[in-house]
Amino acid sequence: MPATRPRILYVTDLAYPARGRRYCDEDIFLTSRLREEFDLALCHPRDAAALMDGFDAVVVRNSGPVLGYLDAYEEFRARALATGTPVYNPLTGRGDMAGKQYLLDLTDAGLPVIPTVGRPEDLHRLPRAERYVVKPRLGADSHGLRIVPAAEASAPAVGDVGDVLVQPYVDFAYEVSFYFVDQDFQYALHAPDPAARWRLEPYRPTSADLDFARRFVAWNTLGHGIQRVDACRAPDGKLLLVELEDLNPYLSLDALDDATRDAFVAATTASLHRFLRASGVVRG
Repeated sequence: MPATRPRILYVTDLAYPARGRRYCDEDIFLTSRLREEFDLALCHPRDAAALMDGFDAVVVRNSGPVLGYLDAYEEFRARALATGTPVYNPLTGRGDMAGKQYLLDLTDAGLPVIPTVGRPEDLHRLPRAERYVVKPRLGADSHGLRIVPAAEASAPAVGDVGDVLVQPYVDFAYEVSFYFVDQDFQYALHAPDPAARWRLEPYRPTSADLDFARRFVAWNTLGHGIQRVDACRAPDGKLLLVELEDLNPYLSLDALDDATRDAFVAATTASLHRFLRASGVVRG
């Protein structure tokens, strides 16, 4: 048990070239605040497995799509599970952390998600569309995403049947993201221009919006951690789930006012303390 402050290995790819965002700025800010209560060291996701034994816990933040370092990520997961090293977010997430199978599961369950199938021959189960979205099961940050005409979506050319998902292209009004720490809502941001996904503005959710987002957070059953529920406003006015980000969701902290940003940092700090206590890293 640590005699003083918990030692945290903070996993981030500071040089990742994210479109419309600067991962490094967000993680430099967040670690500068977390250092007030934790001893921190930053590392690239490829180095996490080799370094984690020297720390009490690992925090995975803006580490980029795992397709870029899949071998290292699988080694990290295996080592963390084998040694019992606490990882935040916990490795039990059912959303993007486990790939995009959840989009198929939620579709089959009839939940409000963009309808999704995993095989071209199942396209008949989707609403008819002139265009379809094809995305890798392990994709993130639009990595490998393609928009194809209907003729191509029905052909094997969409890719290996086991590796891609197919969805109808939704001509949505805007995208909106809901951010949670543990099970608690923190803030919401939306992109008024569908062509500018990361040009975000504060969004005041209705009670129905929050019920929608909380439904997926509850489904994910993560007791600790940061989650982002991404949704789009469909032509009929309803929200549809786009993604449930529970591995390394970008937080867009630069789009917040000071009070909201400070409240989020406080909530994350408190969540980490609870997580470390629950994991047996600290007593109290």
